[in-house]
Amino acid sequence: MSLLFSNATRFSTWRELWLNLAIAEKELGLPIPDQAIAEMRDNLKLNEEQMKAAAEEEKKRRHDVMAHVHVFGTVCPTAAPFVHLGATSCYVTDNADLIFLRRGLDILLPKLALVIQRLSTFAEKYKSLPTLGFTHMQPAQLTTVGKRATLWIQELLWDLRNITRAREDLGFRGVKGTTGTQASFLQLFDGDHDKVEALDERVTQLFDFPYAMPVTGQTYSRKVDIDVLSPLASFAASATKMATDIRLLCHLKEIEEPFEKDQIGSSAMAYKRNPMRSERVCSLARWLGNILHNAHETAGVQWMERTLDDSANRRLTIPEAFLTADVLLTLLQNISEGLVVYPAIIARRIAGELPFMATENIIMAMVRAGGDRQICHEKIRVLSHQAASVVKEQGGENDLIDRVRKDEYFAPIHAKLDSLLDPRSFTGRAEQQVDSFLQKWVEPALQPYREGFKNAKQADLAV
Repeated sequence: MSLLFSNATRFSTWRELWLNLAIAEKELGLPIPDQAIAEMRDNLKLNEEQMKAAAEEEKKRRHDVMAHVHVFGTVCPTAAPFVHLGATSCYVTDNADLIFLRRGLDILLPKLALVIQRLSTFAEKYKSLPTLGFTHMQPAQLTTVGKRATLWIQELLWDLRNITRAREDLGFRGVKGTTGTQASFLQLFDGDHDKVEALDERVTQLFDFPYAMPVTGQTYSRKVDIDVLSPLASFAASATKMATDIRLLCHLKEIEEPFEKDQIGSSAMAYKRNPMRSERVCSLARWLGNILHNAHETAGVQWMERTLDDSANRRLTIPEAFLTADVLLTLLQNISEGLVVYPAIIARRIAGELPFMATENIIMAMVRAGGDRQICHEKIRVLSHQAASVVKEQGGENDLIDRVRKDEYFAPIHAKLDSLLDPRSFTGRAEQQVDSFLQKWVEPALQPYREGFKNAKQADLAV
């Protein structure tokens, strides 16, 4: 991703744009020598000397595109008269940006798919392990560790869909001229409108875009940037949700993110095992989500055919959005590949809450055994409050079931209490939901990326 948004890639892409423009213009009848095309093709990459020359030229001319037109012409003398022929600066800057947007999404999509695959493996492994559910961050009905992971996966699947849509929707600015009217190209082709349209289509085809935008000003509409950055910002929300859940689970000591053998959690508190990866995800995701506001504001203030107040902003916003999303995916991959589950802690927490949750089952069992529902309800209510007092006021363990065992009223179901308290009977269809979700939704979505998984390496955060 860093290479994609480097100056070397940007300026070599400009040269490729000039080359394909010349190729299309020659095909449509302009007298551009074969030697000119050959020179341009042979000099698409800039060496260090050319980069320095372009930087010096830009200092003098105060114009980045013209600096590179000049330097390209010095290494392609035959092509020099035809470089940038009929084009405006946005022919190279905007079309290059669209190329980078598409390539950037092409980098992110397989990484996102890999995170989903890693989490799917985790969900499958722990699909039947009961765990305490939380609503309002208060103990709630049981779920399973794997089922909870599917909540993260589902959001990431939506991100995969949204980013794919943004990628497939991308068009090319194409060959539109200084204010989008194609006037310069109409002049080049002596008023032949068909050739101007053919030029636009041919250059778009050479870069393998599905279509050229039918109308533009000097730039492509900056709403396109919103369309691309929106799914990235949405992904940031998914990353925040997942990482926050993991941070809370680390606090509960039920699940931990990877923690290396020699890793130090605190300079003072040697015992600490801080969830720094998940914290970093939340930090960077907040940044990525807020980047979108720049794209919104920039799109709204493009006066008439364009202004230049978009340029410096976009040179920060677009690369940083993609670089941030890329790092987030590396972090999420690393986390999902090394999550550690502590079943004993989970079981202990369930044991502390399950007696209260089992009261309805106890009442139903007593009714089936011939008891009166209202009498049973009152007895359970009294015993529950006594047990709660032990937990909250004395700091003791939940002894509700012991109280039920000692109460002769509940003698008809004493033998059934263990089965009534089996955590697996409280997780509903969680395990089946995981199986169905992975089979019907995850597998089809990941199918296009399966081949790439074979060579995927574990994420290394040391680099």
